[in-house]
Amino acid sequence: MSNFDDIFESAPQTDEFDKEAWAAKKKAERDEVYALADATAEAVCADGSKFRNYLDVQATFRNYSATNALLILATKPDARRLGDKDFWRDQGVYIKRQEFGRPIKIVESNGEYTRDDGSIGVSYNIKRVYDISQTTARTRAPQAVSHDARALLNALIYKRPAPVQSVDELPNGMDAVYDREQNAVFVRRGLSANDLFCGLSKALAQAELARTGEEYTEENAGFKAQCVSYILGKEFGVDVTGYAFEAPADFLRTDDPQTIRTELTDIRDTAYDISSRMMRSLEQSKAPRQSEQER
Repeated sequence: MSNFDDIFESAPQTDEFDKEAWAAKKKAERDEVYALADATAEAVCADGSKFRNYLDVQATFRNYSATNALLILATKPDARRLGDKDFWRDQGVYIKRQEFGRPIKIVESNGEYTRDDGSIGVSYNIKRVYDISQTTARTRAPQAVSHDARALLNALIYKRPAPVQSVDELPNGMDAVYDREQNAVFVRRGLSANDLFCGLSKALAQAELARTGEEYTEENAGFKAQCVSYILGKEFGVDVTGYAFEAPADFLRTDDPQTIRTELTDIRDTAYDISSRMMRSLEQSKAPRQSEQER
């Protein structure tokens, strides 16, 4: 039998892979990215205008975590569509040469692992992504989102976390309110579609937070619900110009960046859960119309 070992012997020797140096480099990169996320969390919590900008980014990237939305805001707040270099190559476009060294660094789960004490942890990698504006793709102005008002409102109450009841009046002229004792949402009759969506989405978000949150306080949940309502409005094309987010830290009651990120995650997850249900409802409402057109 022939022996082929000799083909390697003449090859020049290279330095062995330094696993510890590689791990230290990766850790330093993770630390840098998390430091940026923490600094951005502090900045948005201290400024209502920046907080609104954060919510805009989270509404655009509904599938992204709160931490990654902070990183996008810090690096490229006007981003519209993200992908790594392989994603864009598969689309038939490439990263512009001058943009290649300016990626948006986000955090991506690398799966679970078992710690020395037997507990389960999750490891994370840093992923480099690029906005469509950083590629050779032809960019178009984003199309305004539009939904039939009745279909959108039906989607909002699809698999709702609490029953909804119409009433003639509510305290202080409110459009909608969540009553935790009765676990019910009350909506004032005669509202416009836009006012109804905004008021109802906030009340339903409070009901969702009461159902899933471990520590529920009306003040804190009310602010978070307003954020959720705003995100949903931005995502589904509802007028949200009337929303204001002054002094977010007063409502979140923290200036610790990691705690802020936890609070933002609560807002993001609640918005995502409601949005996902709404998307399913809207898809189901389209199906019968499509069947009719095919006949």
